Amino acid sequence: MRTVQKEKDLSSCEKMIMKIVWDAKGDIPTPEVIEQIKTKYGKNYARTTVATFIQRLIEKGFVTTYRRGRIAYIHAERDEKQYTLNFLKHIREFWFQGQLTSLVSALCEESKPTAEEVEQLRKLIDEMDH
Repeated sequence: MRTVQKEKDLSSCEKMIMKIVWDAKGDIPTPEVIEQIKTKYGKNYARTTVATFIQRLIEKGFVTTYRRGRIAYIHAERDEKQYTLNFLKHIREFWFQGQLTSLVSALCEESKPTAEEVEQLRKLIDEMDH
């Protein structure tokens, strides 16, 4: 089995913040992140708690911050797609012994794909064959 470089572990709160930052499609003010954590995820974290998670993300190289006046802005330093691909690659290698079919099978067992999704999968497989 080949070794896959594991993506740096993010806590669930760090992932939540990164998802908000990536969805913003640009720099986002910290108060907006705090508000979205509350409205999207139902978490009522104090500003200092969010600041701690952001500091950890800085230390892991996921974000940088800067100030404009009294407001701190968060800038993503890592690409969401690349993070997701690395994360999935690790899951495939660790949990499914590198077997793509086992991973896909597990996903389909968890949530049966719609007819439209099955058709999209068929097209994707056909494209890989060519």
